[in-house]
Amino acid sequence: MTKTGRANHIFKPEFQFGLGGVPLGSEFEVVTDEDAMNTMEASWNAGVRYFDVSPWYGLGLAERRYGAFLHKQQRDSYLISTKVGKLLKAAPRNNSKELFPYANSPNNVVFDYTADGVKRSLEDSLQRLGIDHIDVAFVHDISSDNVLLPRPWPEEFAVALKGAFPALSQMRDEGVIKAWGIGVNTPEPILRVMQESDPDVCLIASQYSLIDHANALNNVFPVAREHGVSFVVGSALNAGFISGSPRYNYGKNNWNISQEHLAKRGRLRAVADQFGVDLRTAALQFSAAPDAVVSLIVGAHNEAQALANASSMKVTIPQAFWAELKRQNLIEQAAPVPEGGA
Repeated sequence: MTKTGRANHIFKPEFQFGLGGVPLGSEFEVVTDEDAMNTMEASWNAGVRYFDVSPWYGLGLAERRYGAFLHKQQRDSYLISTKVGKLLKAAPRNNSKELFPYANSPNNVVFDYTADGVKRSLEDSLQRLGIDHIDVAFVHDISSDNVLLPRPWPEEFAVALKGAFPALSQMRDEGVIKAWGIGVNTPEPILRVMQESDPDVCLIASQYSLIDHANALNNVFPVAREHGVSFVVGSALNAGFISGSPRYNYGKNNWNISQEHLAKRGRLRAVADQFGVDLRTAALQFSAAPDAVVSLIVGAHNEAQALANASSMKVTIPQAFWAELKRQNLIEQAAPVPEGGA
């Protein structure tokens, strides 16, 4: 099925693979300014022209670092998305060390999904980034897994339904931004926003990977096609789990990995070894394959990772590998797989 919707006109071929900003906010470990700059420069030199970030990543740190690099580039040569819904407020007494212990941020976070809140959020992001406009805005973490929300997520969603969502639609229609959607780690808010508002593209994080993709494939993507909504896929490696990191997705308990996930990773590795395929490369290409997906974003915290990510998208994987994954029921039978390969 051919892709439909506004997002497909925005995410041109050069924007179908991007750099994710989580690591450059020093979420998992200390990333120096030098390493951050080298990561972005290596990504740029490898042809990456889509950059995704958020005020949340390092409580402003990732946006400042992106801005230090991107404000020197020609503005129409790249696409940038950021998030709204979390305002940053500097204060001598703040809890940034609890949220991002490696980021050294002076900021507290205030959740605000009102119309005025998202406008303020975008203005603040423009200042941190040092650029004159944002291309895509994702309403961030309005979801059941966000334990920091001051009230249950459906109540915050109701605020956004009257505030953030129509405000972003108006900004899109006026040309202030090109597109909007939500960026979350769970499917329920995505299904609701598609049915109750008019987003263009959503960031579906931790939901379409080699490890976990059935619900997105069978329940979320069909609704998206009905509404002309597309997806940017994030966390295709489940926060690095597929490539060997000792964590699965995000949150304080992401070290507590289920035996089911560990066993599946082991079986995936065995098939990859059988066919001489790099599992990380296969995972990235798999997550980019569905027709509903317009782009894939992958994080990196150093030059080597950035180059490896970009190179992975150019490797040809034999079709026999994908066939074996389906034979062993490691991926859904209906799951699209990359083309090419003998």
